[in-house]
Amino acid sequence: MSTSCLENSSLRRARTIAEYQFGSGIGPELFPEECTFIFSRTGRIRQILLGKKRLATVRAEDGRLTLGIEGGLRLKRVLSPPSYRVVIDPEVTEFIRQGKNAFAKHVVAADPAIRADDEVLVVSSADDLLATGSAVMSGGEMLAFNYGVAVKVRQGSA
Repeated sequence: MSTSCLENSSLRRARTIAEYQFGSGIGPELFPEECTFIFSRTGRIRQILLGKKRLATVRAEDGRLTLGIEGGLRLKRVLSPPSYRVVIDPEVTEFIRQGKNAFAKHVVAADPAIRADDEVLVVSSADDLLATGSAVMSGGEMLAFNYGVAVKVRQGSA
C-alpha cells in the first residue's frame, strides 16, 4: 500500500525520526512534502520514497532509518563535513561504489562522533557519496584499527 506524503502524521513521524537520528532541522530537508510512503501490513511506515527513488527505510526492530542513495545525497547536502561521513582511500572507491564493505585499513578520516550502528555516508576525499551503510565501529576506532569492517555497506552508488 502506498499513499501520499500529505498525510501529516506519517510525514511528521518520519521527520521526527530523522531529527532524532541525524540532528535538529534535518527532517524537512530529508523528507519533503512530495514524498510517498510504503506501509507494512500492520500500518507502520516501511519505506519513504521521492518519486520512484527510495530515500529511507524504517527498520522494524528499532524504528531507525536506513538510507538509500537518494536519501544519502539529500543528507550530505544538509550536513557539513565531517558529520556522519567516513572518508575512504581513493584506491578502493570503486569497490565501495559496487556495494563492498569498507574496511578500517581503508578509512582516511571519520566523524569522531560516529558510534557503532550509526547510519553513515561513505564518501571519497572529494566528498562524493560512494555508499550508505551502518558503522560497525566508532569513528575513532575506524582510524585506530588497521583491520576489520568499519562500515557494512548497504547500498553503493554504482
